[in-house]
Amino acid sequence: MSTVPASKAFSRIDYLRLMLLSREGDRREGILLRQSKGWFQVSGMGHEALGTLALVLRPDDYIFPYYRDRAIALARGLSGYELALAYFAKQASSSGGRQMPGHYSDRERNIFSVCTPTGGSLLPACGAAWAMKMAGEDTVCLATVGDAASRQGEFFEAFTFAVQENLPVIFVVEDNKYGISTPTEKFLPMRLGVLATDRIVQIDARRPETVYAAGNDAVAKARSGGGPTLIWADLDRLSSHTSSDDHRVYRSIGDIEEMSKRDPIRLFAEDLIASGELDVAGWQVMQDEIAKSVDEDYLRAERELDPTPEQTLLHNFGPEPELLTPPIAAGQRMTMVSAINATFRKALDEDPKVIFFGEDIEDPKGGVFGMTKGLSESYPSQVVNSPLAEATIMGVAVGMAAYGYRPIFELQFIDFIAPGWNQITTNMSTLRWRSFGQWKCPCVIYAPYGAYLPGGSLWHSQSNESALAHLPGIRVAIPSTPEDAAGLMWTAVHADDPCFILIPKHIFRKQVDIERATPVPFGKARLVQEGADVTLVTWGNCIELAQEAAEKSNADIEIIDLRSIVPCDYETIVQSLTKTGRLIVLHEDTRTAGFGQTLISELTCKPESFNLLLSPPQLVARDDVHVGYNPICEYAALPDVGQVLDAIAVVME
Repeated sequence: MSTVPASKAFSRIDYLRLMLLSREGDRREGILLRQSKGWFQVSGMGHEALGTLALVLRPDDYIFPYYRDRAIALARGLSGYELALAYFAKQASSSGGRQMPGHYSDRERNIFSVCTPTGGSLLPACGAAWAMKMAGEDTVCLATVGDAASRQGEFFEAFTFAVQENLPVIFVVEDNKYGISTPTEKFLPMRLGVLATDRIVQIDARRPETVYAAGNDAVAKARSGGGPTLIWADLDRLSSHTSSDDHRVYRSIGDIEEMSKRDPIRLFAEDLIASGELDVAGWQVMQDEIAKSVDEDYLRAERELDPTPEQTLLHNFGPEPELLTPPIAAGQRMTMVSAINATFRKALDEDPKVIFFGEDIEDPKGGVFGMTKGLSESYPSQVVNSPLAEATIMGVAVGMAAYGYRPIFELQFIDFIAPGWNQITTNMSTLRWRSFGQWKCPCVIYAPYGAYLPGGSLWHSQSNESALAHLPGIRVAIPSTPEDAAGLMWTAVHADDPCFILIPKHIFRKQVDIERATPVPFGKARLVQEGADVTLVTWGNCIELAQEAAEKSNADIEIIDLRSIVPCDYETIVQSLTKTGRLIVLHEDTRTAGFGQTLISELTCKPESFNLLLSPPQLVARDDVHVGYNPICEYAALPDVGQVLDAIAVVME
């Protein structure tokens, strides 16, 4: 149970000052843009009363904001100067100049880095809240979202998962009636009656006291184990969507003027003057003082250093993982599945913060391929079935990892990655970089992968490692032996980055004598067999094709198992080419934009490796076609031994 001090008291005068500070910052940024100082602005005008939500939180609670939450950020403790640094995208800003203004982040204050897709932070908020609950803490998460994003699937997944697990999370929909220029009234689930539940509280969010009271109740409920609340906040967006928009194009002047009468700052100041807590002269003095301080903040921030080009690659990845011997022993006979299971068991045994989450992973099933067999019986609180919702799996991993847990989550097949793609591209791959290293996402996502197993059809036969390799910030590996499966998985478990381990289905039940049990780093290929004539680079299921082709060929073939796609071991390939001068890349992913094309492009664009080549490199890959259900269709699409032999003949000419 936490001993952190309680939430801040609500002072009406002090909060009016904070609202004015938020508004004046928005106003100042608008002026600067008109002076061509800056590139973009997103305004929180009209949303200022929501800042009281930060006042009902403790420092150890987490906030997952969105880009109109300037007042929440200020109430949480960010200064106007820090927001000015972010506006100018300065080196000293929370993102090192990488994020747009309004994309708040502060690791020390537990403000999660904002992503532009406005619903993208809801599932990570659930992940953090789930970790809080597992840890036995009485902390809570606050997650805000724009009303238009309440139609996204992830909104419903997040709310449903929070209810399912009774999570300490408060969702706030900031209903300002517009999604850019589109009126949202006919789209919103509240208007359609989809969200008729006693967990929803509707409020007039133009009144700070109303927001504060609703927030206080929701936080108290969550903190005491009462589960989630959804606060539907009715308010107005007093400005255009962003500086790139002009709301006068789609709003009438009468509508804008009427809306200005509901300005929360105007209403609050009038209340305080009417009650005698503030007089007109004091209100003018407050406005003048804050305008002066904001001007000073922005003048000072404008003089600060910009980021340098040399900093661009910083914080793409964390430090290299510690290399530890995997928990298998030489001298035994194992499959990749059994080696992975043994590794999982050791990870669970060593660290109570290791959590498994995936479809059907609990016993008695233990995963569709048995990779988690027996684990939930031994570790029932750490191995948990997920709903059939890949976005939930990926998003919860992000939030849980950011909170400090170690998610090892399963995708039933890599083919089912698409519903989770938003979280992978939006949060998982970008979190460290966009927060300039403040936040990180150490997690392991593993999945069965590939074809050469008849009957899989389109959605059980994909090998799409190139799509993952395209995303900066993610490590990607494909083992082909039990030793490498255990070694790469064990390295990933101790890594500081998101790691995808793809496990080839065709060979993962192959019994193999374990000859070694040594650490396996990312970025280090394995020499399968030596040769003098041709360097054949491959990975995963295609190792078998390479070995069979080498046996049938008259050429002396050197086979390299790449093992790690990101990072890639170009050095070993170049060393091999110094002997052979001939290159073939073999993989089962599609030809166009497959990783083999990347390999060949990298090796031929550098004179030091291009000059080693005695013939044009060859790529043997799946045609640009899907894998069909009938085995005839499947094997017609996939690379075969004959194609490898043809490629050998070409490079040997």
